Amino acid sequence: MEVRIGVLHTPREITLESRQQPEEIEQTVAEALAGKAGLLSLEDEHGRKVLVPSDRLAYIDIGDPAARRVGFGAV
Repeated sequence: MEVRIGVLHTPREITLESRQQPEEIEQTVAEALAGKAGLLSLEDEHGRKVLVPSDRLAYIDIGDPAARRVGFGAV
């Protein structure tokens, strides 16, 4: 699952591939925004953790990873 995180006052977004289910990611984000956790903590597919202070979150985009096209004839 591809997750893109927008952070306030930062021109670039954080993008990670996660093995977590979309519902689980949504639950974690909701808890961080509700103030139950001071940090949004997500784990990528390599086991690394991404921590973002919940008061700095601008947006979260949860979706399937885009299929990468290979070759000159990919249209």
